[in-house]
Amino acid sequence: MHGFVRNDLYELDWNDDGSTLKFGVGDVLEEKYDFEYQERVTLEVHGDPHWEGEDARLELVYDEAADVLRVHHPVRIRPDHLQEQRLDGFTHTLDSENTTHSAAIDVGANNTLAIVTSTGDTAVYHARPEFERFQTLSDRIAALQSQLPDDQSTSTRMQRLYNERGRKRDHSRDAAVKHAAEWLLERNVDTVYVGDLTGVLETHWSATVNEKTHGFWSHRQLLDRLALTFGDVGITVKEVSEAGSSSECPECGSDDVSRDGDSLRCQDCALDAHSDVAGAWNLLQSEVGPMARPAALSAGRQRDAPSDGAYWEWNGHDWLPARFGKQARPLDQTSIGKPASSQPG
Repeated sequence: MHGFVRNDLYELDWNDDGSTLKFGVGDVLEEKYDFEYQERVTLEVHGDPHWEGEDARLELVYDEAADVLRVHHPVRIRPDHLQEQRLDGFTHTLDSENTTHSAAIDVGANNTLAIVTSTGDTAVYHARPEFERFQTLSDRIAALQSQLPDDQSTSTRMQRLYNERGRKRDHSRDAAVKHAAEWLLERNVDTVYVGDLTGVLETHWSATVNEKTHGFWSHRQLLDRLALTFGDVGITVKEVSEAGSSSECPECGSDDVSRDGDSLRCQDCALDAHSDVAGAWNLLQSEVGPMARPAALSAGRQRDAPSDGAYWEWNGHDWLPARFGKQARPLDQTSIGKPASSQPG
C-alpha cells in the first residue's frame, strides 16, 4: 500500500509519552467501512521530527517485508524562516542586497549533479561508487530470485533487499540535492536551469546501462526533488531543453566532439573537458549568454582540481570532497578537516 494524505486532512501530535497521527478518509471510505461522519483514523507513531515547517502532503507506505506502516512527514521550510533553521538545516540564505547569480545543472547517471555557476564555480556529485553499491544489492536480489520455485516470483528476503536498495539510493540523492542547495546559497545563486530528459530516455542494449538509467537514476524523481528542495530555500528552478548540450563544444560551438566516460574533447579547438560540466556550461550559456571557462573543467588531470571541493563523493553517510577525475575517491579526511554533514533531504 502506498497512499497520500492532503496537508489539511491530517494532524500529527508529537508527545514524549506517545505520538499520534490522525487523518480523515473521505466520504467514499467512510461509507465503505462504516465510519461515522468525519470520523478520523488514529495511529500511534514512533520517531521524532527532524524539521519544523508547514505540513506538506503526508506519505504512507506499507513495508510488507517488515509488516510496518511507515509514515513520511515532509514539511516546507519557508524562506523567511530559514534564519531560525540554521542549526538544523541550511547555513546560508540569499542576500537580496547583493548581486545574485545563475547556475545550470546537468543531471546524469554517472554523476548525479554537475553544476556550473555564472561566476565559473563548479561542483560535481560523483554517482559511480553509489551505483556499485546499488548493483551489488541488485546481484543479491537476482541470486535469490534464481533460487525461487517456478511458481514464486518474490520472497520476503528479496523484498527487504529491494527496500534497502531504494532507501540507500534515495538517501544519497536527497542528500546531494540538499548539499547542492547549500553550496549554491553560499554563492548567492537565485536561479537554476536544469536539463529535462523526461520522455526521451532510450533503452540501451546493455543491461547495466538500462539498470543505471531506468532504475538507479530516477530522472523525474530527481528533478522533482530539486524543485522542492531548492524552492523551499528561495532558489527558482527552471526546466529547459537539454538538446545539444552534451554534443557541442561549449568553448567554440563545434559539434565535432568525442566523448569517453567523463571526458569530452573538441576536435576543432582542442578543448579537453569534463563532459557533464561541459553540458551544464552549454545549458547556462544558452540561457544567460557566453561566459568564461568554468573552474575544474578537465576530467582527467589532477592539476586542474581546485582544493575547495569541486568534486564530491558519497561515502554512505556524507558527501565528502573527492579528487576530480574518472577514478574519484574521497580525500583523506585528515587533510580536509571536518567534513560538512549531509542529512537526507
